Amino acid sequence: MTTTPEHPAATGHRTGPYLAADPDDLIRRFVREGDHLHAAATMSRPNALLNAVCRTFAGSRSLTVSTTAVHSSAHALALSGAVRKVITGFVGDTYPSPRPNRLYRELAEGRPFEIEMWSLLTYTQRLIAAALGQPFATTGSRLAETDLRHGKEGSLHLVPHPEDPERTVALLSPLRPRFALFHGVVADSRGNIVACPPLGEGPWAAYAATDGVLASVEAIVDDEVVAAMPDRVVIPAARVLGLCEAPLGAHPQSLRTGRLAGVDGYLDDYDFLTGIVGACTTPETAAAWYEEWVGGVSGHAEYLEKLGERRRSGLLFPAPPGGSAVAEQAAPPVDASAAPTEQEQLIVLGARAVADLVRERGYDTLLAGIGTSHMAAWLAARLLADDGIQVRVAAELGLQSMDPEPGDVFLFSQRHAERSQMLAGVAETLGGAVAANPRCLGVLSAAEIDPDANINTTLLPNGRWITGSGGANDIASTVDCVVVAAASARRYVPRLAHLTSPGRRVRDVVSQFGRFTRTGAGDAFELTSWLAPVPGRGRTEADLPDGPEAAVRDLTGWDFPDGSTGVSAFLHDEKAVTTEELALLRTMDPEGCYR
Repeated sequence: MTTTPEHPAATGHRTGPYLAADPDDLIRRFVREGDHLHAAATMSRPNALLNAVCRTFAGSRSLTVSTTAVHSSAHALALSGAVRKVITGFVGDTYPSPRPNRLYRELAEGRPFEIEMWSLLTYTQRLIAAALGQPFATTGSRLAETDLRHGKEGSLHLVPHPEDPERTVALLSPLRPRFALFHGVVADSRGNIVACPPLGEGPWAAYAATDGVLASVEAIVDDEVVAAMPDRVVIPAARVLGLCEAPLGAHPQSLRTGRLAGVDGYLDDYDFLTGIVGACTTPETAAAWYEEWVGGVSGHAEYLEKLGERRRSGLLFPAPPGGSAVAEQAAPPVDASAAPTEQEQLIVLGARAVADLVRERGYDTLLAGIGTSHMAAWLAARLLADDGIQVRVAAELGLQSMDPEPGDVFLFSQRHAERSQMLAGVAETLGGAVAANPRCLGVLSAAEIDPDANINTTLLPNGRWITGSGGANDIASTVDCVVVAAASARRYVPRLAHLTSPGRRVRDVVSQFGRFTRTGAGDAFELTSWLAPVPGRGRTEADLPDGPEAAVRDLTGWDFPDGSTGVSAFLHDEKAVTTEELALLRTMDPEGCYR
């Protein structure tokens, strides 16, 4: 174990972790300029610790930070100027819907920090390789066939397949941070840390870190309490260098606790998250948000005081006796009589396509990508259930066999976790339930998609940042997929600005006016179903295309074989969106986040 003179382990035998007064004390005690810190992610990150990192190293531009995704309060990493480089799979916003964040418009040019992009599963596989002491990880994800390969000459290698000389195997170098930052439910004074699934990347970073773990928890409890639940210990004491209490240490993200040791769990603070998104629209308001909630705050105790008791208690979940303002909030009434919007028609057509493929091909699992894609997957599962067909819905951070809570559109809500039949992690989900499962169907979105169904979710043609891969490359690499994406000449493009996910396994592409299909990879897509588009995205009735040929011509930029209009000779009419479909969708999304 590498140590500095300040480490408790430096003088020999270590009897227990350093018990810090608060997150800032813990960070100051151990972390030095130039360190590589890993912010471990379950359904949340150790945000109180990251805030302390930002305060302690503001302006130094010295740290390397790895984390599954940079969103919500992790934007403080960019605003603080503490970070030189970030290793991740997603940079943007996830709530109320996935979207780019203005802070990262010039990310491809190294501003506000250098970026090294991976897919979610390959990122996790690199941690697992380091944790197991292996020289490389192998992966089925096809980064080498995409633009994600760039800049990874020392980390991504192709070698001949040992059994098939026509194939290659992708090797990934291990990811070894110096410290792993982790937020758990409780810990004992010895350093054993308890956490509850879904576990996202799991405990792998705790074993991968060369020095060990710096952890915050909701509460430090008596040793006997943790000793009574050894099956709940996720990180063992031997890996923990320092520990502190930080109630609501994952805020504004959520934490599932199972009420272990009497500790309440809490939901994502949606108002806070939307406030961050709004603040990041201008440099001035972003800087003001950072000063108010991170830079100008003396520590986590003041942060909690600023949140206020009423707001904190309103986030508790499941609701304690007497109820919670958030948990008991009534959903707005649903009106299914109003005509569907363009986006609602897109989601319904996507759900129909997914349901048809499940009936035809016998898929048993839907991996729901975030955005209109996960709304289509959810709706398809409900439509199939009405027909007596069960299909399981999974989300990449570890939710499997989901039964989403109506009214909560966030893919990674703890409400959905409570209603899932299994809670695991990234490796079990993107690995076991997806890559190893030939009966899984991926449901994805796209910022750009080309005639071969290759997908871009990373860079716009003008060099502006979008978000990155997340788990999309892993899904598109290994299972059949449906892409649900509103058609426009800027989205359905002849050539991608950046190839993020390979398209060879995409079976169908669903637009707001119908479904494109092809007989196999390399064949041309043709529009095989048609429903007249509705006004939306600045288009009025007068702007709408007159018929399927006009829609394909005006609303896509795809190239088709000579003489082809892109419309199948076997085109069939889709029935209009039904009241029943719209009622189901609007019950899922009563506030119209996807309207």
